[in-house]
Amino acid sequence: MSKPQPVILGELPSLSKLYMNAAATAARRRIMGSSAGQATLPAVSHEVKGVQADVANLTAYQHLLGETASDILPAGFVHALAFPVSMSVMNRDDFPLPLLGMIHLRNHVEQLVPIQFTEALDIRSWSENLSGHRVGTQVDVITEVRSSSSGELLWRGISTYLAKGVFLPGIDKPGNSSGSGDNGNFSPPDPTALWQLDLDIGRSYAAVSGDFNPIHLSVLSAKALGLRGSIAHGMYLASRALADVGAVKSDAFTWDVTFEAPVFLPARVALDISTIQAETGAWQRSDYVAWNPRSGRRHFRGSVAPLS
Repeated sequence: MSKPQPVILGELPSLSKLYMNAAATAARRRIMGSSAGQATLPAVSHEVKGVQADVANLTAYQHLLGETASDILPAGFVHALAFPVSMSVMNRDDFPLPLLGMIHLRNHVEQLVPIQFTEALDIRSWSENLSGHRVGTQVDVITEVRSSSSGELLWRGISTYLAKGVFLPGIDKPGNSSGSGDNGNFSPPDPTALWQLDLDIGRSYAAVSGDFNPIHLSVLSAKALGLRGSIAHGMYLASRALADVGAVKSDAFTWDVTFEAPVFLPARVALDISTIQAETGAWQRSDYVAWNPRSGRRHFRGSVAPLS
């Protein structure tokens, strides 16, 4: 794939405006009866330069997620900071998949160096790998965060999203693709933690992340979009698991998460973390898995490991 041409945005996009625009686009398509888009991704990247974290917001984020108070930006906070740029790519008129209703399948993050909260950041995002899924079409959204002063790459993330029920022309549906792994064979271990998530956790995370997607905010707004109730943000769950793992054991690390079943609020979530160490005692990897303690259904799983 050729390098996407940069489109420089003057400021971080407003997520609320992006959601409003996505809702208007979806309504227009329903009225006009337009068919699925073309099977090509926009050959551009969106970039915002000189972004800085808000100290009060960082403190509120750390408190909500259970992160240790620090001048270093948590990897999940960096994802939230960069998320409006990623969303703006998916909100383009020439993006072939509908933004509303997109399902977050998995995330891969490379935290290359610790990022100080005082660092000015350049955030760039684009889309790749449009491909078939057994129930729709999936796409990767790539985001890079660099130092505004040196240009050094500090953080890189790949988020994979699924447009369920959308099948684009020219993209074959794979014969045996699944976003849920072997959930049917999952046997819950003894949990190392048990989270109690209140109904308002979606609004609380939206306040620190800026992600006011209606499916997370209330039962009524979620039902308006076809869900039986509001669900927890996937990145809230993944970031809280990362905080429980304690990835500060390494300055550079990879962080992976695969989402399998939504967490409807209010909820209890069981979590197990297992850590692998070398013979020298050095940390090699931590694996985590979260599930519904009542039904035994797995919600998500992932791992954190030092970046070699």
